[in-house]
Amino acid sequence: MNCMTNKIVAIQGNHPSKLKPLTDTSVFLATEIQKKKYKIYYYEPKNLSIINKNVIAEGYFIKFNYYNKNFYKILKKQKLNLSKCKFILIRQNPPFNLEYISTTYILDTIKHKVKIINDPTAIRNVSEKLYSSKYQKYMPSTIFTQNIHEIKNFFKNHPKVIVKPIHGHGGNDIYLFNKFNKNLINKIIKKHNHIMCQKFLPKISKGDKRVFLINGKIAGVISRVPKKGSYLSNMSKGGQAINISLTKKEAYISKIIAQDLKKQKIYLSGIDFIDQKLNGDINVTSPTGLKTLYDLSGINLAKTFWKELKA
Repeated sequence: MNCMTNKIVAIQGNHPSKLKPLTDTSVFLATEIQKKKYKIYYYEPKNLSIINKNVIAEGYFIKFNYYNKNFYKILKKQKLNLSKCKFILIRQNPPFNLEYISTTYILDTIKHKVKIINDPTAIRNVSEKLYSSKYQKYMPSTIFTQNIHEIKNFFKNHPKVIVKPIHGHGGNDIYLFNKFNKNLINKIIKKHNHIMCQKFLPKISKGDKRVFLINGKIAGVISRVPKKGSYLSNMSKGGQAINISLTKKEAYISKIIAQDLKKQKIYLSGIDFIDQKLNGDINVTSPTGLKTLYDLSGINLAKTFWKELKA
């Protein structure tokens, strides 16, 4: 079958039983493209192989339906040559570890035949935290290091500091320091190697802004407000999403980053602002929040996503 007429979207993700359908972006994107009579093929990263020069996945055809008690139904287990797909979505959750990197190398071998989102080479090149170092003029004071002396110096200028691992995700292992604590910081370095130290912005209590970028354009925005007493706005940490718009300054910075990421072949991403400053997370591995935006505002970015791809 000609791969252009073969209406299959493959999703590389965590097992569907681990997804939260009411907020999950992968389910939201899949549900939208099903309406156009595409079949959804689903597999986990560990089930991806190269066999006789073909990229083969061991997974299943699946149907998503928000209205059923169980939101997905496995239709048929099957090995599939992924070159037969029209699109592949890389949607497993970080951590961005060696298994993640291996899957990008495997998918690189077929990206001239299949449209893969985000581009596997681009996911490797655009490190979610380190990539922001080129935008530091839009950020609070930030260093990326595992050198304890550099960190001690940083604390001299900024008594309140947020410390997070370079390859962390979902608001995990993020610490707020009110003063330099050598022992604890050494422990974090021992666990994570390079870390990011950033001047704390107290206005996080009013929320951050997550901006969705699709195909080089600003597509939408939500705000996430931490629960009382917390400095973590992630919804997985109890953050509450609210409707919001961008300031002129945030829109200006977002446009620059959107166009840059498009040149890097990043199709879908999410960037975050606190107090009109970029916080340094450029989410490219598995950006989420599209369903939340839809529930808040009625804006359906799944439609935008597929329309821009001419699906």
